Amino acid sequence: MFMTIAQQLKTADRPLISVEFFSPTTDAGQKAFDRAAQALTGLKTDFVSVTCGAGGSAAGPTLEICRQLAGLNYRSIMPHCTCVGMSRTDLEILSDAIVGQGIQHIMALRGDPPRGESTFRPVPDGFRYAAQLVAFLRDRHPGLCIGVAGYPEKHPEADSLDEDIRHLKEKVDAGADLITTQLFLDTQVYFDFVDRCRSAGITVPVLPGLLPVTSLQQIKRMQTFCDFHVPEKLQHDLQAVQDNPAKAERIGLYWVMEQISELVEGGSPGIHLYLLNRAQTVFYPELFACLSRVRGKKANG
Repeated sequence: MFMTIAQQLKTADRPLISVEFFSPTTDAGQKAFDRAAQALTGLKTDFVSVTCGAGGSAAGPTLEICRQLAGLNYRSIMPHCTCVGMSRTDLEILSDAIVGQGIQHIMALRGDPPRGESTFRPVPDGFRYAAQLVAFLRDRHPGLCIGVAGYPEKHPEADSLDEDIRHLKEKVDAGADLITTQLFLDTQVYFDFVDRCRSAGITVPVLPGLLPVTSLQQIKRMQTFCDFHVPEKLQHDLQAVQDNPAKAERIGLYWVMEQISELVEGGSPGIHLYLLNRAQTVFYPELFACLSRVRGKKANG
């Protein structure tokens, strides 16, 4: 019997493991994706997500990536779908193509403003907010499992955490089935975020998104897209080895392993890894062993 990702997150007797694949935009990026897709079959993920192509377009490259992943026997593929550069007609064509390919999951996102712009502007007959996209998808394809993004430390455009939670609830009320968080480096932030969601009446699963960081420079780049706190110890440790990329990578590796252990012990329904198509990260023996333990662990409660 087929179960959606949301149903699995609610009923599985162990935390789920998933990864995000990044749609390539260059030949070198395609080769990196090909290597990652082949290698990560060994992780036996429960599901995978796929980002949009450049400029928000998913109809071409993202669907092709989904086809490749299906050919490698990946289960439960969830392509991203954004409002960026997409009219209602474009979204009808795209969502119909996704469903026509046999995909039953979509991650619905507003998307970031195009590079060089600070304000998001919808195209004519497009959507301004992710909640509108969710409602559109729910109406057009009632059987879809729809995911949305959550910002544990507030969306950069929101005036307050309370306002951001209200907007998140609007997405859930419009038909979203699960929430995947943007990255965070302080694990307590996730648990506080889940508590705020539950207090606001949001009951869908909240899946933590984690990135094994590799340097302070990478962190600063990521903070231009998503505000998040960098714990003092992590910052100090990375600063001390900033001229040694291999040591910095291991510091990030051990940090994310500690996060995984704390999240699983605290009752997280799963772990979602933002790997940026760097499959080798997973195959550090220590992290692979950590993820293997997660797969073998009974879910709390």
